[in-house]
Amino acid sequence: MSWLWAIIVGFVLGLIARAILPGKQHQPIWLSTLFGMVGAILGNAVAGWIGVAETPGIDWTRHLLQLAGAVLIVGLGDMLYKSVRGGTKQTT
Repeated sequence: MSWLWAIIVGFVLGLIARAILPGKQHQPIWLSTLFGMVGAILGNAVAGWIGVAETPGIDWTRHLLQLAGAVLIVGLGDMLYKSVRGGTKQTT
């Protein structure tokens, strides 16, 4: 069941990260979900490194770090995806 939550959280974080980033993102939604999952893992790792992974109550710091990780990974992933796919199509 934890894999289901990972997909749900990745999907939500990927969508929020896409909304935060300026401009149009070029990667498909499934890739944003994967990037959101990776961002959540990155945010959890950073939370563990600074000692705020487990706190009483709602872990707002950990959630903000997960969102920051998702924004970072979605932004970098979009640039990588765009460069691999050849950028935007231009008509003449």
